[in-house]
Amino acid sequence: MSVPAIAARGLSKSFGALAVAQSIDFTLERGARHALIGPNGAGKTTFVNLLTGRLQADAGTIELAGVDVTRESQAARVKRGLARTFQINQLFRGLSVLENVTLAVSENAGKAGDMFRAAGSKREIVARAFALLEDLGLADDALTPVRALAYGRQRLVEIAIALGLEPKVLLLDEPAAGVPSTESRVILDVIAGLPADIAVLIIEHDMDLVFRFAREITVLVQGAVLTRGTPQAIRSDPRVREVYLGERHG
Repeated sequence: MSVPAIAARGLSKSFGALAVAQSIDFTLERGARHALIGPNGAGKTTFVNLLTGRLQADAGTIELAGVDVTRESQAARVKRGLARTFQINQLFRGLSVLENVTLAVSENAGKAGDMFRAAGSKREIVARAFALLEDLGLADDALTPVRALAYGRQRLVEIAIALGLEPKVLLLDEPAAGVPSTESRVILDVIAGLPADIAVLIIEHDMDLVFRFAREITVLVQGAVLTRGTPQAIRSDPRVREVYLGERHG
């Protein structure tokens, strides 16, 4: 059996008497296209914060490609290939799109210390950054300041920054939030076209996007896994319809 890209076992976290993660078991296989859903307050953000190291678990373990990273820092997990769009880097809105992505590629290449040198002195890094922009349909915006982009295009820049870190696991927290439907389709197309070897987990409230993207879905309720299955199984599960989709059954 292949080693999962990421695996959590018995993951638990409490704030005082409030249990926000309750013995969660979760695996993400290499190349997975997986969605994490649940009602507000289900613990989705807490769970992702535990995976990334923003929060430390009270109990349980987390492995990346078979390596125990339970007590490692966020930065150490990023170096091992775990990336999260909004958590990796704040966009420098006064800099161009290309400059933003170049900073991420510089970080991944271990050259962050000289990242403010003239771009021409780092031709390979700039070439890698521009190639990412081409892949995501952002090449025409390469020299545009981020602050001048529509919000949906800014979300694509965030994805480009994440890919600049060459992740093995990519966590996308509501990638379509606040984005007009016309632009959210572009984001979905970009996500669908990500390299097949990257395991992708999206946390998303847009159920249309979830059902179009995911091959498998995990439903989280009150800090615990309610169920996991294919989109078809999740769509027809009466428990999911009751707690998440708002349909009551007597």
